[in-house]
Amino acid sequence: MTLVEISSDAFIAAFFLYCASFFMYTIAVMGRRFRKRDPEAHLAKWGKIAFITGVLGLVGHLIYFFTRWAGAGHVPVSNMYEFMSFMALAIMIAFLILYFIYKKSLLGLFALPLTILIMAYAAVFPQEVQPLIPSLQSYWLGIHVTLAALGDAFFAVGFIAGLMHLLRTVDFSQSGKSSRREQRWLELCMFLIVVLIGFIVSVYSFRAGGYEAVFNQPQVDPETETSTIVRVEYSMPPLVAPYNSETESMTSFLGMKSPLFEAPSWMEGVNAGRKFNTVLWSVLSGAILYGLFRLILRKPIALFIQPALKRLNPDDLDEISYRAIAIGFPVFTLGGLIFAMIWAEIAWGRFWGWDPKEVWALITWLFYSVYLHFRLSRGWQGKYSSWLSVIGFIVVMFTLVGVNLIIAGLHSYAGTD
Repeated sequence: MTLVEISSDAFIAAFFLYCASFFMYTIAVMGRRFRKRDPEAHLAKWGKIAFITGVLGLVGHLIYFFTRWAGAGHVPVSNMYEFMSFMALAIMIAFLILYFIYKKSLLGLFALPLTILIMAYAAVFPQEVQPLIPSLQSYWLGIHVTLAALGDAFFAVGFIAGLMHLLRTVDFSQSGKSSRREQRWLELCMFLIVVLIGFIVSVYSFRAGGYEAVFNQPQVDPETETSTIVRVEYSMPPLVAPYNSETESMTSFLGMKSPLFEAPSWMEGVNAGRKFNTVLWSVLSGAILYGLFRLILRKPIALFIQPALKRLNPDDLDEISYRAIAIGFPVFTLGGLIFAMIWAEIAWGRFWGWDPKEVWALITWLFYSVYLHFRLSRGWQGKYSSWLSVIGFIVVMFTLVGVNLIIAGLHSYAGTD
């Protein structure tokens, strides 16, 4: 068995250990609500078991990282599978650091599902070890990407604590205009999380079913002005076909034998139509899944979760969110901006080129700069601070996921399938 194969097995083992840990956290919280005798002892017991299981998952995750590093011969952060896998690993490390500071194990109730979702998202992309393109053959690869991911991981923990603070403090019993606005925005956050789950579920479902559609799209080389026919393959039913393309083959799905419409002309690039199709399927499947959750729960998802957090101190959650972001900000500044610009000068001969990923990394940095400014100089705490931490992480996820799905750029080498 090769080191890469060992790393794949360790990745799977870590994933299932994380799932088991999350399940145990759920038992700890939900079981306490139904126990008449000593519910706090029940919470402490299962919370400890869940925490230990999560740590074992982290050990497996570290084995994946170092065996893949040894097998590939470079730091495994060079494509979307490797980067998102490392991002999930970094979130668990950030969670442990904050746990040892504040001893709030229930953070794992939210940190673990986020880690699980990111690992599942990582597994959507090609998992083969890929040779590095020339611009990636540098020790700056490990320095820039790992520090940027670690900074994002602390932002993720800040988001988790901020979201828990909002779930704990938003009053669903109030019917005033501002209260209802808060309730709607919080439920929108739940919907966006379900959309991510829906995307992962739909991708794996269609892949398991072996779905395939193929289109032929003419592409013109701007330098030579010669036209070539490019084959574009879909692994999900094409709600939208590539612009100006012809269908070569398409598996029928629910009676749909042809795409519903064609991508607009301004969506340039071979993969533009396929990426747009992915976004549509994410929203559609997420909306269906959200509707099922609401039908089963018969109440907003946020309102369903709220009782589980009743005994948590909102001030503690607010403090954890701030500390996580305060730790992550200088780490991200080094990895996501300073070292990134140094590497860009070495690889491409310029510090800054307005590449979409660069622009959104700067937007992320500016947003968290504003967060810290309002927190420290204006005294924004509690809900104001928590909303900013939630919005900030949405910006982070768009930078990591949305830019790859929607916008093409120099960072598109990152295994976007």
